Amino acid sequence: MADDLLVIIPTRGRPQAVPEIVRAWDDTAATADVLFCVDTDDSELAAYKQHAAEMKGDRRVRFVFGKRRRLCGTLNQQAVKAAKSYRFLGFMGDDHRPRPAAMPWDARVRECLSGGPGIVYGNDLLMGERMPTAVAMTSDIVSTLGYMAPPALVHLCLDLCWLDWGKGMQRITYLDDMVIEHLHPAAGKAELDQGYEEANSSEQVTTDSAAYYDYRDGGGLAADLEKLRKLVAYSHGGALTPGRVTATNRSETPEAVTKEA
Repeated sequence: MADDLLVIIPTRGRPQAVPEIVRAWDDTAATADVLFCVDTDDSELAAYKQHAAEMKGDRRVRFVFGKRRRLCGTLNQQAVKAAKSYRFLGFMGDDHRPRPAAMPWDARVRECLSGGPGIVYGNDLLMGERMPTAVAMTSDIVSTLGYMAPPALVHLCLDLCWLDWGKGMQRITYLDDMVIEHLHPAAGKAELDQGYEEANSSEQVTTDSAAYYDYRDGGGLAADLEKLRKLVAYSHGGALTPGRVTATNRSETPEAVTKEA
């Protein structure tokens, strides 16, 4: 039986990340499904397929192999499909690792999103509250917008959009003690490989930054927030209830975000 939370992980050139991520699932007692999205032109395709064969018996783990669409394109393609079957959708990079805690991270995600449309993220030990580099949201957000991130983006600035959506909806939660560690070169936790060089090149930074500002300031964000606010209002019986912009939980006690009366 499928779980109600799917985490989508686009991955390229890092097949070694697959067993590490599955081990992190085991170490945290996570039951969420995980989908590894692999490009068919990846030079490491054979290694990914070997992992897929080895993990065939793990009902949580799935693989999809397809044309390269870059991170945002791949995420959107799979998220739109999955929104029909899952109540909650998450994104992690292949350099994110959930860490053990008193309550499994995926259980906290479900609890925080159980009250209706919303977004939740944890502490990546790099950007913290400033940016949701890994994220989870209710699937009705994806169904409403037709994507999980603005399609004009390629690799960067998706997290800025998720922050904009959550704040604009007044339905975002940051859990400081839910650690989804980001093993990024900027944190000194990974070597600068070809994937990082391509994603963080000056050309990509310029392109994605321009696309983000055009989305934010050119009417795209406003149009999406109008749809999302209607979604929230509908979940509250037709009246948009004012709420916190960001709920920050720094304790060890899980906090559910629930509908307000």
